[in-house]
Amino acid sequence: MFISSAFAQTAPAAAAGGDMQSTLMSMLPLLLMFAVLYFVMIRPQMKKQKEHRTMIEALAKGDEIVTAGGLLGKVSKIGDSNISVEIASGVEVQMQRSAVVQVLPKGSLK
Repeated sequence: MFISSAFAQTAPAAAAGGDMQSTLMSMLPLLLMFAVLYFVMIRPQMKKQKEHRTMIEALAKGDEIVTAGGLLGKVSKIGDSNISVEIASGVEVQMQRSAVVQVLPKGSLK
């Protein structure tokens, strides 16, 4: 009678250590999914944003660009947050710098 009650008292203590290990093992797939998500989606997106920011900061007068709306033109004036783009002879539009998607090689527009 005394042996069975003593055994019953030690059993929960042993199970408590096992719960900690099973908790860590159940969180492992979640941590692995987050790591994969970071390297597959978040990190490349941050790199792309950095490249876009560098391109926008390097804009200069005379650069030929493509805007987010699909307009092709030549940069005629540069401000702090906006630029003037000549889209046709004598036609200029103002837009935000962030609307520039691509800088074309010189001579692309004729």
